[in-house]
Amino acid sequence: MPKRNDLKKIMVIGSGPIVIGQAAEFDYAGTQACLALKEEGYEVILLNSNPATIMTDTNIANKVYMEPLDLEHVAKILRYERPDGLICSMGGQTGLNLGMQLHNKGILEECQVQLLGTSFSAIDRAEDRELFKELCEKIGEPIIESVIATTIDEIVSAVDSIGYPVILRPAFTLGGTGGGFAENLEELLPLAKNALKLSPVSQVLVEKSVKGYKEIEFEVVRDKNDTAICICSMENIDPVGIHTGDSIVVAPALTLNDHDFNMLKSSALRIIRELGIEGGCNVQYALDPNSSKYYVIEVNPRVSRSSALASKASGYPIARVNAKIACGLTLDEIMVADMLASSEPVLNYLVCKLPRFPFDKFADANRTLSTQMKATGEVMSIGMSVEEVLLKGIRSLENKVDHIELKSLKGKSKEQLIALIKENTDERIYQIAEALRIGVSIDELFNITKITAFFLEKIKNIVELETKLKENVWDLAIFKEAKKMGFSDSAISRLYGASEKDVYKFRKENNIYPAYKMIDTTKNQSSPYIPCFYSTYDVKNESIVTDKKKIVVLGSGPIRIGQGVEFDYTTVHAIWGIIEAGYEAIIINNNPETVSTDYTISDKLYF
Repeated sequence: MPKRNDLKKIMVIGSGPIVIGQAAEFDYAGTQACLALKEEGYEVILLNSNPATIMTDTNIANKVYMEPLDLEHVAKILRYERPDGLICSMGGQTGLNLGMQLHNKGILEECQVQLLGTSFSAIDRAEDRELFKELCEKIGEPIIESVIATTIDEIVSAVDSIGYPVILRPAFTLGGTGGGFAENLEELLPLAKNALKLSPVSQVLVEKSVKGYKEIEFEVVRDKNDTAICICSMENIDPVGIHTGDSIVVAPALTLNDHDFNMLKSSALRIIRELGIEGGCNVQYALDPNSSKYYVIEVNPRVSRSSALASKASGYPIARVNAKIACGLTLDEIMVADMLASSEPVLNYLVCKLPRFPFDKFADANRTLSTQMKATGEVMSIGMSVEEVLLKGIRSLENKVDHIELKSLKGKSKEQLIALIKENTDERIYQIAEALRIGVSIDELFNITKITAFFLEKIKNIVELETKLKENVWDLAIFKEAKKMGFSDSAISRLYGASEKDVYKFRKENNIYPAYKMIDTTKNQSSPYIPCFYSTYDVKNESIVTDKKKIVVLGSGPIRIGQGVEFDYTTVHAIWGIIEAGYEAIIINNNPETVSTDYTISDKLYF
């Protein structure tokens, strides 16, 4: 079906200031949405209050309102502008909650403004814990035993019937805000009080804990013709119990057998259809590591940080497609590169997302990770093996670490390391590697962490190769193996007891250089040339070097305290200026949340 011609003016609500749990991914989504709507000929009105974003640049929307994102100011602008439609699913939880308020207060009806894309009933059924529970029960989707509560007494009563341990999940909050685990009444009461306070509808889901299950996510999209596809599967290396925004995540999911993969994919498509979502959503699952038993954890009926990751991992611009679906187009009418948006991406490489935490700035903060997000940003690495993407990602975090090891852990005993691992902090991946170095077994580490043995084996592969490098200095075959596995020159130099310059010289003498491979997720042999590349070893170079004069712009990496989305803004503006001046413009960056890592922005992107 063609786009809607009854719409002339569309308002998009942004996400406001960067907060933990709501960062550059919504600048990316909102920018894509505005540009996609303009592409279709609509007048786009943007409401956002963040001056650091590309979204609020005058090149993106036809008109930008820099006003507070609250009911009073949005209502005034709606009454003045009288748009035909509103999109609130690009502005994170802030945008979604504002859209719901405008609907519930009758302001959209008063101004005759239609909500575009996912309907209010679909948002309500996904976000309201009781309604979502009813929906899952209706379609036979397994959900964790839970009770909805609106008071402290109801929460205590619910726990009495469910039994400890439990997890509290407040309704309509962002990034797991207000949620957490409780093992006893002493832990429950303060958690319950805070959860009720932070839920805008004073509603909390009291849920039986499945801490330690595998956490799997599916990013799916659907149009009004009920065509629904899976964009990307993702697997959290960390099990259930740590917020997905704080987890190390790989895409595609790696440890599912065909039965479990198809079971969860079918479930995600069934849920998006039953909800009636028009656009994309993220479905999260808890999967029993010892069987095919699973539970639906929750659904985000909007773009999320996972959506940004899935977009960059797959090369499929989810927010752009969502915006076009919202104005009436169907997946078989929308183009992604030279493929129809109804085609599912196929990844022939691996992606790893690692969170960036603010603990370097807040050294005394509680570093324990749980259901409430603490990461300020993230990096994404691309390669051919888990070991490679993990090591590349660790180097990208800008924590002054170039390998999966920390000096502070050297010399610690087995008992000390196990005690640290049990604390569940952001340094757990390094503690696990150190434990493996001193001989702690995979089985013992699995019993402590519930991290799937497959991933622990990958870390062990890195540790074992360290030993081979130490024992076989300058052995060419082992050196090549290390480079292919993602070892940095600096890490190899330490293992060799040599200088980094000597390692580079050895590489040069033996012609060992990375090749640049193109991100390609099409099923065709004659796939398009997509100018987005990642480095890896022992493959053919796919980046075509032109004779044109060129300028490289270095991006700013992960969002952290003191370095945020404002540098994505300047990166993109620099690229626009370079292209305007007639040069080839090249970006190097590793942050999947940002506009600058959309390959359509520059002539070439090195991720």
